Amino acid sequence: MSPRYGKGANQAGTVIAIVADVMALILGLWILMYLLDANRANEFVQFIHDAARWLAGWSHDLFTFDEEWARVVAGYGLAAVVYLFVGHAIANRAHRIHRH
Repeated sequence: MSPRYGKGANQAGTVIAIVADVMALILGLWILMYLLDANRANEFVQFIHDAARWLAGWSHDLFTFDEEWARVVAGYGLAAVVYLFVGHAIANRAHRIHRH
């Protein structure tokens, strides 16, 4: 394998890990804002909510707890964990390709 390809795989792995971290950060930030009853009329809060809703579209109403806060934490939290796990697994795979 050429050194150039290896370097690209390493950089790709780093980018993938950073993207996964940012996605999880947005989801975690929304959970925190929800739990702290952030002002939903605020543009920043609306942006984070919209982004988190889009990122967690597949897990948003996956759980049917009676308490809304539990549904928010479980649904958005699951999405954050999955993005971290999958993103870092792919990044580690790319880094392993770099080492070979």
